[in-house]
Amino acid sequence: MAALPTPTTDPGRTAGYGRVFAVPEFRAVFAAHALSLLGVVVSEIALSVLVYDLTGSPLLSALTFALGFLPYLIGGTLLAGVADRFPARRVLVVCDLLCAGCVALMTVTGTHVAVLLALRCGVAVVSPVFQGTRMATLTDILGDGDLFVLGRSLLRIVSQSALLIGYGLGGLLLVVLAPRHALLVTVATFCLSALLLRCGTRPRPARAATGGALVRDGLSGTRRVLADRRVRCLLLLFWTPAMFAVTPEALAAPYADDLAVGSAGLGLLMCALPVGTIAGELFAGARLRPAARERVALPLVCATLLPYLGFALRPGLAVSLLLLVVAGAGSAYTLGLDQWFVRAVPDELRGRAMTVLTAGLMTIQGAGMALAGVAAEFAGVTATVAGAGVLGTVSSLLLAREAVRTRPKGETGLTGM
Repeated sequence: MAALPTPTTDPGRTAGYGRVFAVPEFRAVFAAHALSLLGVVVSEIALSVLVYDLTGSPLLSALTFALGFLPYLIGGTLLAGVADRFPARRVLVVCDLLCAGCVALMTVTGTHVAVLLALRCGVAVVSPVFQGTRMATLTDILGDGDLFVLGRSLLRIVSQSALLIGYGLGGLLLVVLAPRHALLVTVATFCLSALLLRCGTRPRPARAATGGALVRDGLSGTRRVLADRRVRCLLLLFWTPAMFAVTPEALAAPYADDLAVGSAGLGLLMCALPVGTIAGELFAGARLRPAARERVALPLVCATLLPYLGFALRPGLAVSLLLLVVAGAGSAYTLGLDQWFVRAVPDELRGRAMTVLTAGLMTIQGAGMALAGVAAEFAGVTATVAGAGVLGTVSSLLLAREAVRTRPKGETGLTGM
């Protein structure tokens, strides 16, 4: 079925998020995303508290969060073929119901901790397939031009907003509900998300219905995605800055302790990057034209980690917050990259490519957090953050040069590097 016609090809037209909400199917996808994200946040908090209550082990409690990152690589590579070989709406609904089923089993009294962690892994394995399929579906709903970029931006803004308010709301929920009962909220949100996607989006055929074993098809599709030099470069441009960008978040607790700012200061440090990211995305999406977003993409990707160098001067809380907000605003480069990426990937590989993008992004952020912790043990917190700024900026410059070399003729925003 052809994509809905959308006025997304005029590079001179001023961007506006209102045009995205005018598409009924996107409203359903947006609401489903917000509901499932709420469920994920609640489950992360409730499950970590439940595991700690059962074991008294901070390590196992922290492991429940880590298990939200690590299995992404498995699901994103072995199951990537699901996104293209089955109808997208069916994949999205089944993924939501599988996640709901896993969380429902967590609520059973007497479930062993090992089973709880295994079920957490099950949700994390399914998640990249769901997210990759949803990203590819946005091109069917919004076209592959400016509306797609704005739709992706809105979903990211919701995700960042969840970091600001979601954990606080989850904590309040646990004041009135036991952890297992709080997990029932997650079951409900996943089921509602499935219902919205089933009733609010149109059925569309599979992009590339192929035979053969699913895992073999997934690995083959992943190899095809990574074999394209242009696509590979754009994937690295998404992943590499993100790996270094998470360093302050990973080290926020010891840094707050160094500054002696207490839990209030820690909360502000954790919020600064998301605040900057939301501000940057909103400005770029609402005020910049599509061509302008593409022109600033590479300069922004090369500059977004430069504020981290300021941590070498051991700034106080106020300056640290300012540096983090500015760094977060630089992540608006993703709007330009989104447009290049969707142009570079063939339609029959789009679901797999989006799944690989999502899985790689989550995995590399988890690796970045772990590496930041190791580095801080030897170099200290401020030196580690500053070092991440140096290494991330150098890596981004090299990737930007590769993006220029692989650019198609007539693509904007890639000159002067």
